[in-house]
Amino acid sequence: MQYLVGDAGALGWVALKALLLFITAVAGFRIAERRTIAELGAFDFVAAVACGAIVGRVPNAPTTSYLAGAVTLVTILLAHAALTRLRMNPSLATLIDHPPRVLVSHGRIDEHQLTRSGLTREDLYGVLRSHNVDSLHDVRFVIFEQRGTVSVVRSGDSDVTASRHGLVPRGHS
Repeated sequence: MQYLVGDAGALGWVALKALLLFITAVAGFRIAERRTIAELGAFDFVAAVACGAIVGRVPNAPTTSYLAGAVTLVTILLAHAALTRLRMNPSLATLIDHPPRVLVSHGRIDEHQLTRSGLTREDLYGVLRSHNVDSLHDVRFVIFEQRGTVSVVRSGDSDVTASRHGLVPRGHS
């Protein structure tokens, strides 16, 4: 029966550690930069998963204190904040984020960039349908963005407008 119930007297401490770590995580994310779920980069995802693992596992570890869990949690959050700031430096940003990739240029699919992005032609066609594009001839550019979204610049969009607003990566206008 001990294997099923464990030390029932320790359950209160488990609950308290879980509550305190949850509050610590919420406070840490509240203090951190605002980012939407849709904009999670690889380092955002890793930080979120690591924080979830800490909040989920530390309370059940009888040899790990709340303080040890909180220090671990705060360390992850500080590392995430540092990486977020480092992304502001263009030369360091290239090490942290994937660059945008032009998948279609003037109606022609770049198979190499499509493959590097982990997409198939069927994926591309699905994206085009979701943007109400019937033909590749209607497309000036399809860009696989840093965060995994896909932008479509139609042929009717002017070169000047697309370039001025940074819609097209350098060297592709």
